[in-house]
Amino acid sequence: MRSMRWDTLSAPPDEGTPDRAAPAAPPLPLALPGAITRTFDTPGFAGMTFYEVRAKSIINRVPGESKVPFEWTVNPYRGCSHACRYCLAGDTPILMADGRTRPISELEPGDRIYGTERRGAYRHYVVTTVLDKWSTVKRAHRVTLTDGTTLVASGDHRFLTERGWKHVTGSMRGDARRPHLTTRNRLLGTGRFAVAPKRSVDYHRGYLHALVRYAERPDPRQPRYDDAIVPDLPDHRQCPHGDAEGPAPRRSFRLATAEVEAVERVERFLAEAGVAVERVANRAARRSTAVRVVRPDNAGIVTGLVRPPDEPTDDWRLGFLAGMFDAGGSCHRGVFRVGVADAGSRRRMAAALDRFAFRWALDDPGNRNGARQFRLTGGLPERLRFFHLTDPADTRERSIEGMALKCAARLRVAAVENLGLDLPLWDITTGTGDFIANGVVSHNCFARNTHTYLDLDAGADFDRRVIVKVNAGELVRRELAAPRWRGAHVAMGTNVDCYQRAEGRYRLMPPIIEALRDFANPFSILTKGTLLLRDLPLLRQAAEVTRVRLSYSVGFVDEALWRLAEPGTPSPRRRLEAVRQLTDAGFDVGVLMAPVLPGLSDDEESIDATMAAIAASGAASVSALPLHLRPGAREWYARWLAREFPHLVPRYRQLYQAGAYTPQAYQREVTARVRMAARRHGLHRGGSDDNRGLPDVAPPAPAAEQLSLL
Repeated sequence: MRSMRWDTLSAPPDEGTPDRAAPAAPPLPLALPGAITRTFDTPGFAGMTFYEVRAKSIINRVPGESKVPFEWTVNPYRGCSHACRYCLAGDTPILMADGRTRPISELEPGDRIYGTERRGAYRHYVVTTVLDKWSTVKRAHRVTLTDGTTLVASGDHRFLTERGWKHVTGSMRGDARRPHLTTRNRLLGTGRFAVAPKRSVDYHRGYLHALVRYAERPDPRQPRYDDAIVPDLPDHRQCPHGDAEGPAPRRSFRLATAEVEAVERVERFLAEAGVAVERVANRAARRSTAVRVVRPDNAGIVTGLVRPPDEPTDDWRLGFLAGMFDAGGSCHRGVFRVGVADAGSRRRMAAALDRFAFRWALDDPGNRNGARQFRLTGGLPERLRFFHLTDPADTRERSIEGMALKCAARLRVAAVENLGLDLPLWDITTGTGDFIANGVVSHNCFARNTHTYLDLDAGADFDRRVIVKVNAGELVRRELAAPRWRGAHVAMGTNVDCYQRAEGRYRLMPPIIEALRDFANPFSILTKGTLLLRDLPLLRQAAEVTRVRLSYSVGFVDEALWRLAEPGTPSPRRRLEAVRQLTDAGFDVGVLMAPVLPGLSDDEESIDATMAAIAASGAASVSALPLHLRPGAREWYARWLAREFPHLVPRYRQLYQAGAYTPQAYQREVTARVRMAARRHGLHRGGSDDNRGLPDVAPPAPAAEQLSLL
């Protein structure tokens, strides 16, 4: 889900259509393939840049753990001010749910990755979902850890340390005061991820050498590759090739695994070498797969591919280690083992592990076939390094879900350097609120993992850079027509205001509403923009066939406070005028009274004045939410409060000392005041769930309104 942001719900009153585009657009700062960058010289859009993109999907599912009262959202626009605050370099490797890694710039919403959640005294690794991804250009800093891990991030990014979440940069005093990294901190995680192997010919040969098995031959003339008495590979002898007097290369062989991923990899590697194979039914072989070459003359190619080189390259060793794990490896309850039966393979296994500085022990479990077990030591960091460096095909053994986050990796901060460069940086939102970036726990954007009703940050990036999903209408229609869609309620305005000023030009909402109307699909809209009135005829048509819920957010009506706290939004009075017009058109309009600001709009007088204005607008229902301050919003709001209302700083420190939310006692007090005011003004009744009871004669539709700056 894309969460709501307070300043994204601003619709400065000039919502008209720009007359013409500016002659030149700035370079695209966001890595959005195929995006068209536009600027306009109309005064209301001066200094703004629009990035027109064709989205791949538009109806987004809300995470199951979310507490919001809806399951699906549509957001035709996306702002980027808060999205830009917490970003990493695009090549930063992220730990995927299958145990592999992928650069953060290549992630997509819906991807499964690892995050963490607290269980008792420790955090534990859990699989979570990427909900959103974005990029911007920000000043880059390099964080270097004592184990050699490096991370390039913005100064606002946060990492988990032994003392909690800390920003990359900060200060001990002044407006920039906030928890930040120092050389006394240690980050939590496993440390840097190893680079995945190159899929070279040598890697393929090493992998095939470990997996391909031939049946035993009693022929004493059959040569041995290593002059050993025991077979070169577990339970088989290699076919001779290049020996004119030896038997012909065998057409049939078996693979020392029955795992589909490994078998398919072998088939793919052989196909790339020009060898087609087919599987042969063999009920007796539960842990192996019988195969044969399709063309008999290809049998010699296979024997050549599996022959071990006299001087193996590093790529060959990596492929061999991956194949040996797929053939006889396991990772159960944190214990990594690979069983190897013959001495030749044990020598190669030991040499390869030593080559890459793995720590290991050789155990004798007492098996009848004399197989020994290589046991990797060093805990989770070494296991992950093996998997990432060698990349076995079988991903089932890679799971770390449920493991506690408590390793002894040397992850103390060695240095934090300002690179002096503005670089493209990326961030994601996940279901857990964090993810694993190059082996350390990284926090995602504070305002994108829940249904957030307050973020007073008027960041220039968001105000000046808007991503426009120009194909939103056609996507909504296509996704509503999909057989799997079951007509669930769709909420709009839950991330950025769908009636922000850009809508005056792009007109994305009419085709969206038309599609919802045509499919009789219930929907709701939450907005601060009076441009909603432009689409009143469409809303009335939709309300005749399905449920249409409309809501405005009005936290207070104090004009002075509005100019200080929400200077770019339509005035509360104008929003309530829109509520009145919608009510007169037959809609039961709800009002979200949020945020209620402690010490500023939470007293009985302020609440009563706001409730009176809401009641006078004809609103059908009202609900209130006290201010909550997530990390990031907390720092911005603290600076704003100290500048505008310094006498309230001690009170806020007391109210928010435990976290983002006010104490339950305070919330009950505010709720009681709101409830009493609602009763006094006749708003204690609940709102209607069905807006299809429209008046017999429709009032004339108001003309599309161009909002003024204030």
